Amino acid sequence: MVGEVGGIKIGTIVKQFPFTRPPQSYRVIERRAVRKETGVTSDQTIMLDGPKSADCPIPLRRVGYRDPQTGKHYVFLTNIFRLCAKTVADIYKQRWQVELFFKWIKQNLRIKSFLGTSKNTVLTQIWIAMITILLLAYYKWRAKLGHSITEILKLLQLTLFERRNLYELFEPPPVRQSMATNGQLSFNFSSF
Repeated sequence: MVGEVGGIKIGTIVKQFPFTRPPQSYRVIERRAVRKETGVTSDQTIMLDGPKSADCPIPLRRVGYRDPQTGKHYVFLTNIFRLCAKTVADIYKQRWQVELFFKWIKQNLRIKSFLGTSKNTVLTQIWIAMITILLLAYYKWRAKLGHSITEILKLLQLTLFERRNLYELFEPPPVRQSMATNGQLSFNFSSF
């Protein structure tokens, strides 16, 4: 991930040296003092040890952080040394929000893949999906439907090319009248 904060380019080591898990084998080269009240639990410069250390020959920064809302402890690896540890943790927290947003988009807006890679294409596709969801939510509220937005969306997809009133789609089917109520004779088979 590469971003920009206050004119400073932010990069993560993950792009250059992907890790499936945080490295367990490393040696600490330097420890920096941290203010525990900020949530930062450690700030270290490390070098990787073990068989994979040749894949990453540069020193890394290892920042420990405890999220005050959840109490969970996180460890971040980066190759950015000029920012304070709290800023590194805050950048990653913002990254979580972006990842949660895209997870929500994939789950709720039904965007499986983006149609292009340009900023305009991605934003247009997201806006269209969000407008669709908002219109469905408004329709659900306005029609006082008990169906979920997903159910409404599925029914609309099934009847997309039919000319039907939208409100009729969600009305229960009409009750069929029995023959006995409209003056016709009926057989009573229970008497046999």
